[in-house]
Amino acid sequence: MRDVLQQVLAGKISLKEAEKKLKSMQIKELGDFAKLDTARKMRTGFPEAIYAEGKEEGELIQIIKSCSQNGRLLVTRLSLEQFEKMKSRLDELKPSGLDIEYNPRARVLVVMGPGANDQENEKIGKIGLITAGTSDIPVAEEARVVAEVAGCQVISAYDVGVAGIHRLFSQITTMIDEGVKAIIVVAGMEGALPSVVAGLVDVPVIGVPTSVGYGVGEGGFAALYAMLQSCAPGIAVVNIDNGFGAAVFAATILRSSIK
Repeated sequence: MRDVLQQVLAGKISLKEAEKKLKSMQIKELGDFAKLDTARKMRTGFPEAIYAEGKEEGELIQIIKSCSQNGRLLVTRLSLEQFEKMKSRLDELKPSGLDIEYNPRARVLVVMGPGANDQENEKIGKIGLITAGTSDIPVAEEARVVAEVAGCQVISAYDVGVAGIHRLFSQITTMIDEGVKAIIVVAGMEGALPSVVAGLVDVPVIGVPTSVGYGVGEGGFAALYAMLQSCAPGIAVVNIDNGFGAAVFAATILRSSIK
């Protein structure tokens, strides 16, 4: 972008030519299956994230090759089966300077290009991460991985739901003492835990309903409706099983607090 602006100032290119160049910098097309947002990190402070479900392994490899040289890339909802099919081809990319880490529980692949650790490892603050039960951990792990890539330090406490509410209070105390600026609360079943947490803390709470449940709670809608109906103020609610969205929102809160 700087080079283009300098060319305009020097009279080497017209404004119309500069506009075309700047537009071409924003989007990178891969065949007929993907248009990559190459300027997302600059614009939003968060790297490009690719949703793996419904994509072929060859397409994902092409996307990873194209996106990963200038920083970090996330591939979300990547099943273990998909990863195993891609593993040998991913290993072939490592000599080019890529650092590739896969978390099977979170179903997230983190790809770091050359210099990403040096350039993007600055911590922006702390967040808390709580789950009601152990069945909610996969969604929480997605949130943890994404939040850490965004520069958050995550303090987690799993399996502290309302069925044994006494397990919660010491964890909340620890998080507040550590200075967390937001708390992500992941819960299925009746989804009561975010309301309890929001009534105990003075920082934003992000509720994540999960699809853990049965009967009227099947699919996570009972938890979603309960969180949306909460009488405790200070709760934002993301979609069912959306650990990714909760982490990005928490990171946005932290970035806004330090500007």
